[in-house]
Amino acid sequence: MFFVDTLELEGLGNRSYLAGGARSAVVVDPPRDIDQILAVAARRGVRISHVVETHLHNDYVSGGPELARVTGARHLVPAGAGVSFSRVPVSDGDTVGVDAGLELRAVATPGHTPHHTSYVLRENGAPVAAFTGGSLLIGTVGRPDLVEPRLTEELARAQHASAHRLAAELPDDTSVLPTHGFGSFCSSAQAGGDATTIGREKAVNAALTEEVDTFVARLLAGLDDVPAYYTHMGPANAGGPAPVDLTPPAVADAEEIAARLAAGEWVVDLRSRVAFAEGHVAGSYNFEADGKLATYLAWMIPWGKPVTLLAASPEQVAAAQRELVRVGIDRPAGAATGSPETWVPEGGRPVSFPRSTFAGLAERGTDGVVVLDVRRDSERAAGHIAGSVHLPVHELHGRLGEVPAGTVWVHCAGGMRAAIAASLLHAAGRDVVAVDDGFDAAAAAGLTVTGTGPDDPGHGGRGHESDRTDRTDRTDRTDRTDRTDR
Repeated sequence: MFFVDTLELEGLGNRSYLAGGARSAVVVDPPRDIDQILAVAARRGVRISHVVETHLHNDYVSGGPELARVTGARHLVPAGAGVSFSRVPVSDGDTVGVDAGLELRAVATPGHTPHHTSYVLRENGAPVAAFTGGSLLIGTVGRPDLVEPRLTEELARAQHASAHRLAAELPDDTSVLPTHGFGSFCSSAQAGGDATTIGREKAVNAALTEEVDTFVARLLAGLDDVPAYYTHMGPANAGGPAPVDLTPPAVADAEEIAARLAAGEWVVDLRSRVAFAEGHVAGSYNFEADGKLATYLAWMIPWGKPVTLLAASPEQVAAAQRELVRVGIDRPAGAATGSPETWVPEGGRPVSFPRSTFAGLAERGTDGVVVLDVRRDSERAAGHIAGSVHLPVHELHGRLGEVPAGTVWVHCAGGMRAAIAASLLHAAGRDVVAVDDGFDAAAAAGLTVTGTGPDDPGHGGRGHESDRTDRTDRTDRTDRTDRTDR
């Protein structure tokens, strides 16, 4: 009997796993906030005997060193990964016992990184699951360009070889359990489904259906932007991240909020984009707690800049803290909850800007206004509004001066990034209208959409999250237990 429990980190688009038997278990690629993993292990009634890393992560801070310290587990890290903390180096073919009849075997699968290692869970000697990290994903592979530009093509070819090795060595019914592929920019595309096996990947994954030169050319041509904060994750993980502090931040009153804004610090409003547009503190920025908070805030904020959080509730602040420590933004300078009327000094009042749709833009007409497209290059290449200006949202803060004069109608693919961009522009004194609409509605509204190049979710970064949905449930899901439970 064995089990595999999945911890979904939806904000970052990753998964971690707890796998084991009746008495003990192994944790694969843990997030920095380890309390949820400990809770799942407690519910299972198992001891965590091993913590394993498939690679040094570029998109989040690992909880591996802390989890190993707290539980006394052995911390397995690929031998080729240069780290400065105590660990058990793992090489190709190494095996460790997990529980009665269960063992974990290391399989070298370079490509996402040179040292990348997958782990095959075997029950009574038979492979039952493969934890593939950033190697073989659901319908795609991990991107090969995050380590060193000069190694990108070599690593892309290694990804192809590693995928073929896994396919050759494992039975078709082996579950493939990757870390990346669910919205993370460490994946070369969005996952092609929710679950998979070796047999399914043989039929649908380009790494296993295309010859190497074709695969590499298409993979490299489709690589998307790299979040700026990634440059800080590798060193943090190599050095051994410090424990997290999730205690509530100090309460910031209206005067302190005003002072922090005056000092050039970031004041981030976590409320919905609808609520923010209707009223907010002048100079604050809107990063919805229900959106890709950690990815986009960490991508855009000058690294190390103090951040103060404004939220509708203490629970919203706590959830944001948890998201942010995963990408190395450890302690907010302060926080305030409630409504914007209480966040402005006496005598002041909240400010607002209008929202609209593509139909509203078509009715108004594009003459005399600036239509600003803040999607990524790959999205714009598939079609854009004629005459629009293009500045990806992650570059906007440093390029505000390039936005032409006039009222700015700002749009993205679904509304989330447009809200971020509108808040930056409004804070800079610009007149803005946030287009809160799906981009598919632009042509239907009568706007002229130019450009071609349909998305290719099997290869490029175009399969990544495009903020089309307005999700309200952002709880990290630990209820995906028994995905594999025999």
